[in-house]
Amino acid sequence: MKSFFIGNMEIKIPIIQGGMGVGISLSGLASAVADAGGIGVISCAGLGLFYPKVKGGYAEKCIVGLKEEIRKCREKTKGVIGVNIMVVLSNYADMARTAIKEKIDVIFAGAGLPLDLPSYLNPDSQTKLVPIVSSSRAAKVICDKWNNNYGYLPDAIVVEGPKAGGHLGFKREQLTDDNYALESLIPEVVSVTSGYKAQKDIPVIAAGGISTGNDISRFIALGASAVQMGSIFVTTEECDASQTFKEVYINSKPEDIQIIESPVGMPGRAINGEFIRNVEKGMEKPKSCPFNCIKTCDYTKSPYCIIKALYNAARGNMKKGYAFAGTNAFLAKKIGNVKDIIDNLKNEFNLATQKQQD
Repeated sequence: MKSFFIGNMEIKIPIIQGGMGVGISLSGLASAVADAGGIGVISCAGLGLFYPKVKGGYAEKCIVGLKEEIRKCREKTKGVIGVNIMVVLSNYADMARTAIKEKIDVIFAGAGLPLDLPSYLNPDSQTKLVPIVSSSRAAKVICDKWNNNYGYLPDAIVVEGPKAGGHLGFKREQLTDDNYALESLIPEVVSVTSGYKAQKDIPVIAAGGISTGNDISRFIALGASAVQMGSIFVTTEECDASQTFKEVYINSKPEDIQIIESPVGMPGRAINGEFIRNVEKGMEKPKSCPFNCIKTCDYTKSPYCIIKALYNAARGNMKKGYAFAGTNAFLAKKIGNVKDIIDNLKNEFNLATQKQQD
């Protein structure tokens, strides 16, 4: 596997760990992936729930939580670390400003178009800005808006296809349409970024359903510079989720992984379980909203509180929560460690690349 650059920053291994919330990828997992040479990513979603003793309301707890997770990461690794911020979060601006102030290496921003993200940079900021998109059109819109409004182009672009876990930027009928497959999207976005080559080299990162070294080789052959992987790191010792959460992955079968409707207003991919079945029966409707965590969520019309459900799951209470997961999450068979997984991916990649050359 070759290293690649995001701006002037060299990433030794072309693997970005996906930001998984709530509480699945915090400093434990992020620091381990960064230490192995990839980019480790802290998810900003729901961070305040993990710092209940901090003074102030939910918004203040989230800011302190992000600072703490970055600090813990820095203590464990000198590698490259990033944060994942969903644009749909009500504290998106707080999280972006805090991450930049804390000199995070990279901000990955998706679940909405981060059209104003460069506005949070300071003149001396070194933080790289990487939007997450699900179409070449979105990539072009962001590039043009940033360029025209801020004189700035993305430092890289993550293209997340329909096989990803969590929230998906597609309509339900598009999820099985080959025109929207990641294999189609990567060359289209590479074509968009090549149009800005004279101004900036913008590497394209493939994401969604990538689970083997062969997958990595395939997408790099299609023009990607790197890949983003989430589900494969859930069943590691270093992952911040509970053992119970990890076992849901290990015990899952292909038919357990399904598309659900999220209160965020987007389809999502998750592992079926008791909580999801109860949601379908109308048994989990929230009575109040203490967090106001998502801009588009009206709790009076919501079938359940997503932040509580994801927090409960991360802590192991699967009766009151569920696990988001990529389409290949069922491949997990045991708890491993990050280094061994990346070593295995390297070996698979080398074999696949050699076959392509033969």
